[in-house]
Formats: sequence, structure tokens, C-alpha cells
Amino acid sequence: QVQLVESGGGLVQAGGSLRLSCAASGRTLRSYHMGWFRQAPGKEREFVASIRMGGGITVADSVKGRFTISRDSARSTVYLQMNSLKPEDTAVYYCAADPTTFGGRGIDDFDYWGQGTQVTVSS
Repeated sequence: QVQLVESGGGLVQAGGSLRLSCAASGRTLRSYHMGWFRQAPGKEREFVASIRMGGGITVADSVKGRFTISRDSARSTVYLQMNSLKPEDTAVYYCAADPTTFGGRGIDDFDYWGQGTQVTVSS
């Protein structure tokens, strides 16, 4: 089992940057496929990016070229670097862990979730 705690959210102007962190306790990060999701008010939770056990990365088209996911196994932390932020990026961002090698992008593919961190982008 793994416990996840997100941090780094906040209020930023359009065009700005934020870096979200997800600290994991329990098993090593390399034992999990790690993902970031987001949920805007009134909308369903959606996939943002993930990094698989072997290091392979998948990024949603809506953030490709602007967001980068990375992993520091020594610190048991996964990061989401968000650049060129837009008002439509406003959402609660969640970190999630999948203990399988499937590497899916669905909400049901991930077993463990953090509490979320709010990101607000003003225009």
C-alpha cells in the first residue's frame, strides 16, 4: 500500500508556472505506475499525465508541450511541472498510483489517490 500527499497548488496568472509534488510513503515509487489527474468544477475527473514503472511517459493532448511529469525515486516524489498555464487548467489536481504494469489512463486503473491540491489560473 502507498500513501500519497500532493502539494504545490495555488493561484497563478495565465501564462505562469507551477510545480506540483506528490510525496509517496510506503513502497518505492518504481513499484507503481504514477499518474496525475484533474477535476474542474462540474466536470469529470480527467487524466493529465503518467509515468510507468519503467519510466515511459504518457501526456494528455490538452497539456502536451506545457506539462511535464517526472519522478525522483530517491525522494519518493513525483512532480508535475506546469508551464504556460491557462484559465481552463483550473482544477483540483490529484496524484494516483497503480500497482500493476497495465499502464492505463482510466480512473479505475489507479488504486491509490491523494487528497488533491487546488490550482487556480486567473485570466
